Amino acid sequence: MKIGDVADVTGVTAKTIRFYEEAGLLPAPARTSSGYRDYDPDVVERLRFIHRGQAAGLTLAQVRQILAVHDAGDQPCGHVRDILEARLEQVRSQLAELTLLEGHLRTLLERAEHGQPTEHDNSAVCWILENEPIGSKSATNPGPRSARRGPRSIRIAAS
Repeated sequence: MKIGDVADVTGVTAKTIRFYEEAGLLPAPARTSSGYRDYDPDVVERLRFIHRGQAAGLTLAQVRQILAVHDAGDQPCGHVRDILEARLEQVRSQLAELTLLEGHLRTLLERAEHGQPTEHDNSAVCWILENEPIGSKSATNPGPRSARRGPRSIRIAAS
């Protein structure tokens, strides 16, 4: 199969197929006498497997490991199960962090809704973010860094 045919069947762009080949996710295809890639039809199922792995939150390195186990003639399902269990724990941890962030954002918005700045609030930029709300957990106990980190900062380059 030519790369365009594989792309049409799988919905994966030719550029991505070439990337996967270079990254070791796909075996190097045979070449026609004119130098075009000539993929084995099995590559279609392999591309679908890569897509399903990514949809499950796996990295391409993890997918490559799974495929390497398979290509060596072994059953990778035990390895896949271990990776999925670890990924599930990561997702649960992220959800817990997002729940903490949601509570913090709600507190800040409630404060913004009920409070008003005064000319004596001494804010450097915005009073809503400059002081922790009274009684907030983070005012007395900031907790672990990952739980209080919040969204990443945006760096603005000086002109």
